Amino acid sequence: MALTNHGVRSTRTRRTLNVAIAAVLGAAFAFSGLATGPASVAAAGKKVVIVVGPSGSSTSNYIYNAKKYAAQARSYGATVYEVYSPYATWAKVKSVAQAANLFIYLGHGNGWPSPYAPFQVYTKDGLGLNATSGNGNYNVKYWGEYYVDHYIKLAPYAVVILNRLCYASGNSEWGAANPTKSTAIQRVDNYSNGFLRSSAKAVFAEGISSVGYILSGLFTTNRTMSQIFWSDPTATKTYAFTFTTTRYPGRPAIMDPSSPGRYYRSLVGWPGMTAATWRAG
Repeated sequence: MALTNHGVRSTRTRRTLNVAIAAVLGAAFAFSGLATGPASVAAAGKKVVIVVGPSGSSTSNYIYNAKKYAAQARSYGATVYEVYSPYATWAKVKSVAQAANLFIYLGHGNGWPSPYAPFQVYTKDGLGLNATSGNGNYNVKYWGEYYVDHYIKLAPYAVVILNRLCYASGNSEWGAANPTKSTAIQRVDNYSNGFLRSSAKAVFAEGISSVGYILSGLFTTNRTMSQIFWSDPTATKTYAFTFTTTRYPGRPAIMDPSSPGRYYRSLVGWPGMTAATWRAG
């Protein structure tokens, strides 16, 4: 795989997908039944974009995980583009993200509510990227929901995965006090808004865990988005709840705290959309 254009890689492999029949999870918040039947060969050629923003000393670990996701997606026949710090500038990410079927971002999160007032759409609830190209993993500039909404057009039925971020799943920064339930809900509502307006139909946020289970669910099953969410081996369900978004009015959201105050998993959008619909989109 040749590295091109300062950190953007594209490869395509194709293979026949294994038949995967998903077991129905007994989730309290499942929105529809499991669609049966084999995964569609339409998975081949899906456009997957994986971005790692500058994250200081954590950057190398985030890139390590991102490369695992890239290899997994390629194994299903996807076309994968990787954009990694220190070359993950807004211009590069904006260009490669267009028409992505799956967009995965690992990096710093700058959400709201937070200690960093005031709220404004130009830096909050978007992407933390390199301010300048090639100048290390600490030169962060935040491109907020306004830019995601106005300048990125994902594919129809696109899925977004926000991995290892603060705020996106409702969580606080490391070392900060746990949020109230109300604050966590506002964070999830706000962070999903720009991506939903850029055509995403599901926004997963995983603050700690691997998101390999989401890729597997999308490419090899006919599960709904909510069933994929509940297929996470780390799912707790004990403290899970739902709410309806206000920023993007009327969309269902699921949150699955690992314990009271610890909000590391969320899903917003169209939870009844199936993986087969995503692959056909």
